[in-house]
Amino acid sequence: MPEGPPPAPAVQKLRLRYTKRGRLRFTSHRDFQRAFERALRRADVPMAYSAGFTPHPKVSYAGAAPTGVASEAEYLEMSVARRCDPAQLRTLLDESLPPGLDVLDVVEAAPGNLAERLQASVWEIRLPEIEPADAAKAVDTFLAAPSVEVDRMTKNGLRTFDARAAVVAFTIADPAAAETAHHEIDAGHPGVDGLADRPCAILRLVVRHTTPAVRPDDVLSGLRLVADLAPPVPAAVTRLAQGPLDTATGAVTDPLAPEHAVTSTGNEEL
Repeated sequence: MPEGPPPAPAVQKLRLRYTKRGRLRFTSHRDFQRAFERALRRADVPMAYSAGFTPHPKVSYAGAAPTGVASEAEYLEMSVARRCDPAQLRTLLDESLPPGLDVLDVVEAAPGNLAERLQASVWEIRLPEIEPADAAKAVDTFLAAPSVEVDRMTKNGLRTFDARAAVVAFTIADPAAAETAHHEIDAGHPGVDGLADRPCAILRLVVRHTTPAVRPDDVLSGLRLVADLAPPVPAAVTRLAQGPLDTATGAVTDPLAPEHAVTSTGNEEL
């Protein structure tokens, strides 16, 4: 065992929601981990550390989006050695991260596993140069198929799995409403500018988290297989939400919602 006193125990667990916007969607999960640990040091957060010869901050990441995909709903859980005010901590961390990696919410964690609450994701898929009517026909064909077998290269080799089974809902978004929302989220995202001058289909997809995980690019591969829909330019993909799945309605709810009821005791400090 290393010499010296053990690390201070964790006294509070917090959950964060953060984004990957604009050019920062190209950051890998490892890139974000490094940026977040630097932000913790800049903000002087009293982190709890693991024991052993190489102590590291007690941060647990859940359901990270693939590299190249934008997201409005990324989550992590962290433990601190001194109680912190969640609202103040959110401000300090957001100021310590680069624009595009934005901390939207910090709440005190209730008992339970955050990863288990992330049961499904809502994705927006923008297909420049594709007519919405053509995309709608392809989506109907995909949904009508009993299964859609797609291939993906993984670290364990080529895997074949059913992309259709994980899809809970698949629709064509209203272009005007989707465009307004997208400008509010990320005005620098590819495919945003000039949509009034060229066709662009906007798809909304709800996917249940399964093993192996079905990603938006797997669904796009399925559209190409069953409906010969092949966008001439890369799709722009944004995760809009992830959380508990209401199986009755297909809605994905806020995984942090129960924790919002936790109130400050007035004794918190950074």
